[in-house]
Formats: sequence, C-alpha cells, structure tokens
Amino acid sequence: MSDKSFSQKFLVAGIVVSMFLWGVSWPSGKVLASYCSPFNFIIYRFFVVISTLLPILLFLKIPLKVKKAGIPAMIAAGLLMAAYSYFFYMGVKNGAAGAGGVLVTILNPIMAYSIGIILQRKIPSRNESLGLLLGIAAGCVLLKIWSNTGSIFESGNLYFLSAAFLWAAMSKFTSTAAKHGSSMSFSLWQYLITLLCLLPAFNFSELISTVPTFDKTFWLNLLFSSAIVTTLATTLYFYATTKLGAEKASSYIFLVPFAAALSSWLFIGETIHAHTIVGGLIGIAAVYMINKK
Repeated sequence: MSDKSFSQKFLVAGIVVSMFLWGVSWPSGKVLASYCSPFNFIIYRFFVVISTLLPILLFLKIPLKVKKAGIPAMIAAGLLMAAYSYFFYMGVKNGAAGAGGVLVTILNPIMAYSIGIILQRKIPSRNESLGLLLGIAAGCVLLKIWSNTGSIFESGNLYFLSAAFLWAAMSKFTSTAAKHGSSMSFSLWQYLITLLCLLPAFNFSELISTVPTFDKTFWLNLLFSSAIVTTLATTLYFYATTKLGAEKASSYIFLVPFAAALSSWLFIGETIHAHTIVGGLIGIAAVYMINKK
C-alpha cells in the first residue's frame, strides 16, 4: 500500500470517528444547555478548546503563523463559527437534540454542495447526485416526514436550519486553510476569533453565581464537547476539508444523524424508532455514493 493510499484511508477513518463523536455532542449539548445562558456556555467551551489545542500545536511544533492572504478567510470562518455555535445552543435548548442532529447534518452537505455548485458553476456527477438524493431521503425517513411535516418548523428547528447553512458556508472558508499555512493553526486562530466575538456578551455575574453550583455532569460534558468534539474531531474535519474539499468532507456528515439519534436515546432518554435505524443506513449509503470513484 502506498503512503498516499494509507494516508487517505487513515484520514477517512479519522473523519468517520469524528462524525460519530459529533453525533454524541448533540445530547451532550442538550445536557449543558440546562446549566447556563447561551453565550456563557459557548465561551466556556471555546476557552477549553483553545486551552487544549494550543499545547497540542506547541508539542507537535506546528508553526502558528498564517499567511496574510488567509486572514480574511480566517476571520470569516471565526464569525460564522460564533453564529453557528449560538444557533446550535438555542436549537438544543428549545428543540429535540436527536431531531436537531438530523436536520443540521442532513441539510449541511446538501447546502455545501449547493454553495459549491453556485460558486464553481459545477454540475454534480451521477454518483454525487444520487448520493445527495439518498441524503435527502435519509432526512425524510429519520424525521418520519410523511406523518410529521409540521415538526420541521417547530421551536428549535428553525435554529437548526440556520445552523446548517452557517456550517456549510463556514466549510467553504476552512477548505482554503492549507493554502495559508497549517490547517490546525488556522483552526486555532479561527476559534480565538470566535471567542473574541462572543466575549462582549459574557455575563460575569452569572459566572460568579453559577460556576460553584456546576456538578461533575457539567464538567465532564464540557470537556467532552470542547476537548474531544471540537479540539480533536472538528479540527480533524477542517483538516479533511483541505484534503478532500468542502463538498466531499461534508458528505461524511450524513453519518451523524444516526449517531445523534442513538446517543440521544442512550444518554437522555429520547425515543428511538425503527425509521431512525433505516434513515441512518440510508445516510451511510449516501456517503458511499458521493465518495464512490
């Protein structure tokens, strides 16, 4: 096996694991949403993310410098990440974590491909088109849309729809990271910009009054959603966008809905149904078709 082939397979394995970690982050976010206000939660999260990612970069001796030409994309990605994080939090706070994992993750790659088609004037191949149709079908099955059409626009889900678009747009900027330096360094600065954008909304009074009451459940979920999901899984996803392209990398997000629904059932007691399993399998088939050579 060539080094390039091994590297490609390692990257694919890593992004698949990342997608399942993303799925678990939905019920984890639901748990965290009950502890504090949206902005404080997001700021806590990105503080931990930066505190864990920076030592990794220093240990690996990865240069922190990003070329001047990459600064506009980095700032745009940071702003979009801040907006996405807010809509994510409000969605899981007001809606169902499992349903949110379905809506965002099914619509995200579809939106990413749509943006790519518009910007690049590119027509999807037959396999890509079939994969996208399977992705839409997976979303419909997972939501059981034939008997629950109105649920798409219930409280919380509009936040999820906005989050899906913001993430798709952000992926276009992160996919250019490798042109301007290390993708991990790009991610670090992106997260820092996100944190700086949100700091003006930080509630110090809430910090003083609520932090002493946080229990082990809060801290474990915060560490998981920050250090594991964002520092490791999301940074790997951003790296994958530089190697595979935003459209191809986004296609793996079709794996998340099944993980989100299953983990929401396991950890917070949301009901799981047969159509959830079927929809998850269709989502996996969508990933296969989009990436089939």
